[in-house]
This record gives sequence, structure tokens and C-alpha cells, in this order.
Amino acid sequence: RSAQEMKHMENMSSLLQGGSPGEYQRPDLKSGREAVAAPGEQPWEMIMDKKHFKLWRRPIEGTHLYQYRVFGSYTDVTPRQFFNVQLDTEYRKKWDSLVIKLDVIERDLATGSEVIHWVTHFPYPMYSRDYVYVRRYRVDKENNLMVLVSRAVEHPSVPEDPEYVRVRTYESQMVIRPHKTFDENGFDYLLTYSDNPQTVFPRYCVSWMVSSGMPDFLEKLHTAALKAKKMEIEVRDYLSAKPLESGGGEGKASMAAAEHKGDGSCSPAQLEYA
Repeated sequence: RSAQEMKHMENMSSLLQGGSPGEYQRPDLKSGREAVAAPGEQPWEMIMDKKHFKLWRRPIEGTHLYQYRVFGSYTDVTPRQFFNVQLDTEYRKKWDSLVIKLDVIERDLATGSEVIHWVTHFPYPMYSRDYVYVRRYRVDKENNLMVLVSRAVEHPSVPEDPEYVRVRTYESQMVIRPHKTFDENGFDYLLTYSDNPQTVFPRYCVSWMVSSGMPDFLEKLHTAALKAKKMEIEVRDYLSAKPLESGGGEGKASMAAAEHKGDGSCSPAQLEYA
């Protein structure tokens, strides 16, 4: 489904630019919400338009939460580097200052799926949050795509800790489309995610925290990928890992990193509504 959503954006872009849907073009998404909403789908609201990415949101029906979507592009790192940096949990502990704990709890060697326990700082005055989620990834060389997916699960090895707030609702999907190949600079990515941070803050305040933290997180991720490219840091190559060589189609997992939270806190005026 994630790959189809990326294809939809590419098709919309080719129609806007007058190109053929069969040939790859970098989506420019000038039409805003129309470029990311599939037929019959609830429209997205663009809330940020930066040089390297665009951010949309839409309400999740029946809840006080939003689903977010990010479309971004880089030309100075390779898809392989960006992909590996997100999956390497040990490296993320070094470049993401919000990480308190990040451990692989269980791994399925047949599929490459991994269960992760992640504890992260949240903006003051909120408690730190912890996530238990399963992640899987797939590298589709035939269609020139990388897909990374994660979702919250329960695991007997990680009971709730009273020191943290357990996030039980969380989903993330990222699709990476190389401009050329996995090992040449340049790619687009589409990230779609949602979670329930279990906070008493109103929806607009949580949305403000996510949107303000997103540029900072993406910049840190990009910088980490650049350092990996320059070989300042050794990062595991997940494209060459055994599960990929033995099939690739069974799917693997993702840290789906770009989903998270920001530094900064709600303003006093916003806190009055907490």
C-alpha cells in the first residue's frame, strides 16, 4: 500500500507536468493537498513547505489525533545511506539526542522483522514516552523502491515502566524512491505516520509539537546520513544483510525514523488548555 501511495504521487505529478505516468519524474506537488489525496480519500492540509520537505496532516476520524505525511527529497546522499542510517539502532543512539533507550528485543531471521523498544524524551512538561513496535523492510530492486514499515505491538519482555508513558497506538510507513540507483546521490521519500502520545494536551498543541520538531529531526537524520557517506561513522549495510539476499520479497523492517517528536514545549497560553 505504501508503494502504491508513492506511485499515486508520481502519477499526480506527471499529470500536472504533462509527462507520462509510466516514466519516473520527481513530484513537485505544487497543487498542495490535491497531489497527495487519492480519489475518495479525506483531503490533507499542508502545514509546512520547506526547501527539502513538505508536511501535511489530516484528522483521524473518531479521534482527537492527526495522521501526518511528509514528502522530502535530498540530492547529496544516496538512498542506501539514508536507508541504513534509519535502520541502525546503535548509530541512532549517537546522533539522536532525544533517545533514552533503543534496543532490539527480538529478531526473526526468516523475515528480518524486529521488535524494538524505544524510549524517547518528550517536550517539557510531558513525561518521556516508550514504544514497543515491530519493524520490517523490503528492498524492491525491480521497481527501484525501498519500503520501511513499523507498528506498535505488545511484547512480554517489555512490561510497562511507571517511569514512562507507554504509546500503544503507532504506525509508520516510509517509501524511498532513488532518482537513479540505490548507490547514486538523490532520492525522494514519502513518510506517513500517526501515533497517540497519550497526552492531555489538545490536538492543536500536539500538532504544533510535531510540526515544530519535524524540521529539526529531519536535519539531524540528513546530517547523520552525510557523516555515514563520508565514512566518519560505520553503519551496517542492510541491503547486503542475509535476509535480503535470500529473498527480499518477504519484507524487512524499519525504524521508520522520521516520525518523531520535537524539541520545544507548548507556550504558556497553550498550556492553559492542558
